[in-house]
Amino acid sequence: MDTTGQLALIRRGTAEIVVESELRTKLERSRKSGVPLKVKLGLDPTAPDLHLGHTVVLQKLRDFQTLGHQAVIVIGDFTGMIGDPSGRSETRKPLTRAEIEANAETYRLQLGKILDMDKTRVEFNSSWLAPLKLEELVRLTSTVTVAQMLQRDDFAARYEHQRPISLHEFLYPICQGYDSVALAADVELGGTDQTFNLLVGRDLQRAWDQEPQVAITVPILEGLDGSQKMSKTLGNYVGITEPAGEMYGKLMSIPDALMLRYLTLVTRLPEDELREITRALGTERLHPMEAKKRLAGAVTAQYHGETAAREAEAGFVRVFQERQEPIKVEEIRLATPYEGEPVWKIVVMSGVVRSNSEARRQIQQGAVELDGEKVSDPNTTVLASALSHLLRVGKRRFKRFVLEREGDPKRFT
Repeated sequence: MDTTGQLALIRRGTAEIVVESELRTKLERSRKSGVPLKVKLGLDPTAPDLHLGHTVVLQKLRDFQTLGHQAVIVIGDFTGMIGDPSGRSETRKPLTRAEIEANAETYRLQLGKILDMDKTRVEFNSSWLAPLKLEELVRLTSTVTVAQMLQRDDFAARYEHQRPISLHEFLYPICQGYDSVALAADVELGGTDQTFNLLVGRDLQRAWDQEPQVAITVPILEGLDGSQKMSKTLGNYVGITEPAGEMYGKLMSIPDALMLRYLTLVTRLPEDELREITRALGTERLHPMEAKKRLAGAVTAQYHGETAAREAEAGFVRVFQERQEPIKVEEIRLATPYEGEPVWKIVVMSGVVRSNSEARRQIQQGAVELDGEKVSDPNTTVLASALSHLLRVGKRRFKRFVLEREGDPKRFT
């Protein structure tokens, strides 16, 4: 692809390119020499699972792969022990080596759902950061001033409100920047919250007499609530390893206002189709529900395949539009030493939620149904018998169960 075409693909869904003229020069040089650009993305293994928010920048890295450039994933096993202060109002708890290694291995398995791992170089930044001598660290820190550090929004806010900033947190952007020096990166990708760190990389490369990398940032994806950043902690996320039906159903629940943003950032539908969807929604020729189905289907197909996506759509239509029971519902048998159990305990025993408090909260919020009837009292008793019951928690979680009395000779037959 010529340079203009490459730039058009790279611009899709980006927030900022620093500096675009430098990127054009690098792309033109790459085309003439046949040497691909080295495109870096750093990932701190802070959680074991990736969600769609993470995939926005990974999709951009895949774009570079599609254009024939070298994708380099830097697993921040060293920087993860410092803790990324970006966007934090307090010091992040450093990860242990065991947590980092476990999360990093899970990351590698999941990255293959987006990237061509046969053409992806994976590096651990401890390989060049751990051997640094004190004199080398002093040289690194001399390239950045305290005033520069305090220009960061998160550090500035903490300083203004007299919240502590640990000295080791200043080392994080410096270490991330040194990753670019160690790799001689041509381009670094990150979310908009990483802008400062990416620019430090440019400064360090200049100090090491390297051509500075181009910094490309992508927007932060809002979660299912439509307002806050997608996060497992906030529960507003779509995990890329979630079952197809769960993934499809969650995407159908996003606010209409986020539809086009999701279509642009988390899918690779052709630009022509995106423009047509935008026009059709604007003229009301396309119902938002149908556009959302296109989004949910495209994302689910990417991570689970076309067949699973079609089944997920059929299941959604059956449950949410036709108000029928899902075709496939996991059936389980539960045992009790008593005559029966309260509904809140059934919800926990079924594995739908993890804690007693969460089960009670779901019931109090009207999110639990038993055999098609909403349960309002957490202590409503389900008697032990041979009867099968259908439990529904929230919009998408179903279990069919039989509650049997322990010691019953007919149990489990």
